[in-house]
Amino acid sequence: MTNGNFFRRSTPKRFVFLLTPGYSAMTFAMAMETIRVTNLMAGHKVIPTVVCAEGGVPVRDSLGAEFPIDHGLEDIGRDDTIFLCSGANVREVCTPAVLQWVRRGARQGCAIAGLTTGAWIMAEAGLMDELPVTLHWEHRSSFAEKFPDVPLNEYTYVVDNRRYSTAGGTSVIDLILHLVTESEGPELANLVADQLLYTNIRVLQHSARVQVAERIGMRHPKLSEILALMETNLEEPIRPGDLAKTVNISTRQLERLFRRYLSSTPKKYYMDMRLQRAQHLLLQTNMSVTEVAVACGFNAASHFSRLFRQRYGMSPHKLRGEPGNS
Repeated sequence: MTNGNFFRRSTPKRFVFLLTPGYSAMTFAMAMETIRVTNLMAGHKVIPTVVCAEGGVPVRDSLGAEFPIDHGLEDIGRDDTIFLCSGANVREVCTPAVLQWVRRGARQGCAIAGLTTGAWIMAEAGLMDELPVTLHWEHRSSFAEKFPDVPLNEYTYVVDNRRYSTAGGTSVIDLILHLVTESEGPELANLVADQLLYTNIRVLQHSARVQVAERIGMRHPKLSEILALMETNLEEPIRPGDLAKTVNISTRQLERLFRRYLSSTPKKYYMDMRLQRAQHLLLQTNMSVTEVAVACGFNAASHFSRLFRQRYGMSPHKLRGEPGNS
């Protein structure tokens, strides 16, 4: 049984969720469910919520569904916390109206949180100079290129000076529980975690960057180390022989590891990583094809375009819908 008076506070502070087209359905659902359980465990509404969208009309989420909207981009209170809910198309949803609304909230003193890719909106609005952020790993490379002066963090969620950001997945639960702990105390946060069967409340030091080796289920320490070296050296690729020397194995052993665990060669796997990063940069930044080629370790744009076409069946220009033969 919960005690409706034990967790009561005098002035509940609203959580205002801005939904943008294509926002992550999973992230938003987990945030709202965590808040629902918080209010249930407290015995009363300690966290009121408001859901808004540009124009005051519902938008489709990543699953194609719509959630009811309370209002459009109307005025908010200084005690409100704004949650920016976005998805893979975050660059497209940074409209002038959204950016102006976010800036106005910041001027009024609102705390602001970017969920999954929402940190992009915060940075585009100019709110994150010298403040660290995190966001989904797929967007890290393009974010670093677009906002070189914004410190990019590898934690699941980041809290700094009333600016919050999450890296996607279940990290939004961590952030909500962190905020509940701040406002209501750890007892309520632990009750909520137990109710959600989410008993391992993570700390900020937990890394958000899922290494390649972890994503494909690898457990071989040498191979994991090599893949990490590859992933952090895409602009200036390391030769297979030098990779092998770095982890104290022979080139032949290196080849065997890649054949056994990845059904590939080091050279081919490295090339695929670089081309995948190039694809992300082409889709998520305004960098030219030549700039993308250089950022991914290719000396000539023509050579890059040929390899990209072989890998993805279209040229870099066609991927963007631009004219061009390279």
